[in-house]
Amino acid sequence: MKVKTLNGNLNIVGKNLRKYRKDKKISQTEICKKLDLIGVTMYICDIYEIEYGKKTVKYFEALAFCKVLGITLDDLYSNSEEYYDA
Repeated sequence: MKVKTLNGNLNIVGKNLRKYRKDKKISQTEICKKLDLIGVTMYICDIYEIEYGKKTVKYFEALAFCKVLGITLDDLYSNSEEYYDA
């Protein structure tokens, strides 16, 4: 089965996830721990792959990222138009 991508990316939130995580000085390990506390199990390799567009993001994961980072979905998805060719 062929995996669908958008210009080679499996998600459009990875850059913003990395940006907000670093802005708040939260390591990949720490975000995994915070996610686990709200019932979302992710590993450091999952965070890395999401941040670099190599892993898809489920809606519940996007919501969990927003909750633990204190951001909105609009924040997480901001500037996503850069993934589309003009």
